[in-house]
Amino acid sequence: MDSGTRGITPLETALRKDRLVVLAAVLVVAGLAWSYTIYVAWETGNLGNAPAMTRSMEMPNLAAWRAADWGAMFVMWAVMMAAMMAPTAAPMVLLFASVNRRRLEQQQPYVSSMVFLSGYLVIWVGFAAAATVGNWALHTHALLSSMMGSVMGSSTSSILGGSLLLASGIFQWTPLKDVCLSRCRTPWGFIMSYWREGKRGALLMGMQHGLLCLGCCWMLMALLFVLGVMNLVWIAALAAFVLLEKVGPRGKLVSRCGGMVLMAWGVWVIFGPVN
Repeated sequence: MDSGTRGITPLETALRKDRLVVLAAVLVVAGLAWSYTIYVAWETGNLGNAPAMTRSMEMPNLAAWRAADWGAMFVMWAVMMAAMMAPTAAPMVLLFASVNRRRLEQQQPYVSSMVFLSGYLVIWVGFAAAATVGNWALHTHALLSSMMGSVMGSSTSSILGGSLLLASGIFQWTPLKDVCLSRCRTPWGFIMSYWREGKRGALLMGMQHGLLCLGCCWMLMALLFVLGVMNLVWIAALAAFVLLEKVGPRGKLVSRCGGMVLMAWGVWVIFGPVN
């Protein structure tokens, strides 16, 4: 029987089932994270407010953070990063599952793709911890607006906000961005370069992939301090942009065009009529 008429092999059937299960797991993780993010945005009244730097009447919240504020802010950032970044890792996780299924068919050790995904998310949880400290520092220096009386908000300084926008736009054109983005966009290249055996190896692989994605996207995530830490519209917009540049057909072009828009926006915020 030739290749055009042969039936589907048991291995191909298993691979398809594996991909469906893994994709469903990734979607469940992302769905739960998005549900929590939407809930927090609803509770804090941040479903779509404009950035505070364009609203001169928005005042900073000067209340000192309590332990509960630290915990809530960290959880909020961690879950938000999972919501935004887990879907962008789906191609890599699916490929990892396919490779492991083929290895299992060859009587080689099998490792769950969730181990890899866990390693990936560990890196973004680390970023969430750093972002929480950044949130506190901006809050302490009265550089974040008050959002419904909470410690979450957006930048009250047009200079700070515009500078972050400008820096993020410039970063989109840097060699570091290009290298990290290209590796995030080529799952097979990553598998060939970073493969490790066993559960510990899978966890480390996930962390390495997470570091590449962090190197690619950290400046974009920092824009949430400008646009609103829990502004759902901007969270969704940034998540969609990152997904397009990482898995879309013209990712590098999307990245560069986004950089130009951010640079122009930053210049306008610093020197425009809002001042």
